[in-house]
Amino acid sequence: MAWNWQKNDWPQFTYKKSAIADLEARFSHRSGIFLGALKHVSTEEKNTLVVDLMSTEALKTSEIEGEILNRDSLQSSIRRNFGLEAKNRKIPPAEQGIAEMMVDLYMTFNKPLSHGQLFAWQKMLMKGRRDLNALGAYRTHEAPMQVVSGAIHKPKVHFEAPPSKVMHREMTQFIKWFNDTAPDGKNPLPALTRAGIAHLYFVCVHPFEDGNGRIGRALAEKVLSQCLGQPTLIALSHTIQERKKTYYESLEKNNKDSEITAWLVYFANTILEAQGYTQKLIDFLIEKSKLYEKLRGKMNERQEKVIARMLREGPEGFKGGLSAEKYLSIAKTSRATATRDLQDLVEKSALLKTGERKYTRYWLNIR
Repeated sequence: MAWNWQKNDWPQFTYKKSAIADLEARFSHRSGIFLGALKHVSTEEKNTLVVDLMSTEALKTSEIEGEILNRDSLQSSIRRNFGLEAKNRKIPPAEQGIAEMMVDLYMTFNKPLSHGQLFAWQKMLMKGRRDLNALGAYRTHEAPMQVVSGAIHKPKVHFEAPPSKVMHREMTQFIKWFNDTAPDGKNPLPALTRAGIAHLYFVCVHPFEDGNGRIGRALAEKVLSQCLGQPTLIALSHTIQERKKTYYESLEKNNKDSEITAWLVYFANTILEAQGYTQKLIDFLIEKSKLYEKLRGKMNERQEKVIARMLREGPEGFKGGLSAEKYLSIAKTSRATATRDLQDLVEKSALLKTGERKYTRYWLNIR
């Protein structure tokens, strides 16, 4: 079987512009709405949003590769890297490394891509690792770099990347393409098209011993940030992780030929879905501020504690809603007091009530 990099036209990808033209237009339109909504969010809330989204992205991009990290450690590490107040806790190397990479991506989005930046990212990601031959450098091993699954005695090869001996040449070519297609480059490309090609192109070269998927997704976010002119807050890895199987299937279907329209349509729709998720978070923050303003000075300490706890759950709130039992657990009060508190919050339009008796549930009154 021949892979795309073995074809004579590598790496000249082809695609039908008409297939993604509407998706590009939707991305541009939604970006304007998103940036407009962000202006109504306070600096403190924006900082919270950035840290929450970055920690979620760090968590999910690692989860896609089968690595489970600690969210609290990620948030503390990200806050420290931004110079924000953080819990005084010991951060494991893996959480430190991915946090450093995410913050560097956020802070340097507008800089041209270089070998040095890619080496630095990979070194950050591999913090604490002692099992790699090439750390902060392209792979050098002679064995084929393959993506495989199945039994050891009968593996299924999903992809084989170019040999290590051509890595520097391949990556010099990739970096030139990446910088030339930037908004201020020689051959600028639309945001979704460039992000899709960048991710697929990088993953097909597979330049590092480990960390290729995470860096490939970071490059897609760098592309989107450059096209928006500011750091992106798009929950790309969160959305990919939701349907990880489809992601890997799409990569596999598009690693044999240079015609990649199907991949670009898939990836563009994934970005739009991620953009929609982030917009929901922004809308939630705005409505949260309105709710607090409406209730200012009208809640007792118990009610404030419960409402704050519900808001920490985000737009989805508590799964199944807030029950009287859950209120009792959070507020540490009597059943009679909990009943009065809940009824009072309904009358103040802070909560909406559904169901009756033991099926009664309460929901934040946020649209």
